[in-house]
Amino acid sequence: MKTLYEGKTKNVMLDEATNVVHLFFKDSATGENGVFDPGSNSVGGSVEGKGKVGLAVSKYFFELMEKNGIPTHYLGSDLDQGLMKVRNLTVPKLEFVLRYFTAGSMCRRFDLEQGIPFDPPYCEVTLKSDAQGDPLITERLCIMKGMLKEGQFDQALEILVKVGEVLKKELAGMNLQLIDFKIEVGYDEEGKIYVADEITPDIWRVKDENGNIPNQIDCAQMILAKINK
Repeated sequence: MKTLYEGKTKNVMLDEATNVVHLFFKDSATGENGVFDPGSNSVGGSVEGKGKVGLAVSKYFFELMEKNGIPTHYLGSDLDQGLMKVRNLTVPKLEFVLRYFTAGSMCRRFDLEQGIPFDPPYCEVTLKSDAQGDPLITERLCIMKGMLKEGQFDQALEILVKVGEVLKKELAGMNLQLIDFKIEVGYDEEGKIYVADEITPDIWRVKDENGNIPNQIDCAQMILAKINK
């Protein structure tokens, strides 16, 4: 396969024989100085088997979203090869964030204490740019930069909220409280919006029943054990 894009935790691959796009889930994890953190913009290390665990978890949650009427790019997976077959979409370099509690970069940026609840949940959209520190971006700028078309910004936010409702309920059934999460979206030639990238502990923070926030490695293993029961 031809590598179209190499990310921190996944590569976008093209099967040139069939023109089908796949994501390859790598064993790398985001973090800094050996501490894993899904909110980090750098690779903090590698854990053997992480990619396949992440793929299995993502498969579970993408299929759950589809069952709840939320369109996703997911078309199938090969767990042995660590590959996810996906729709060939235009995926702008944006991240759509939904926060149920203050945490992470938001507390640093706005001098807020950790754990303040939001009711209703708080939405943010950021430009996916490590060099610029993932700055907040508005609908007007997204359209000006040619990243989205008229109406797609609001459509993506509506899907973000729906994903949150499903994700929050499912994780609560696993005794995990959703703190925040982010998704990427893509759109097809007709402009329809889909949830893209992945749905794993690499994109969320949760709190367990003891009040601890597990890193994405431990959280993925915990969830995989639950969904395989």
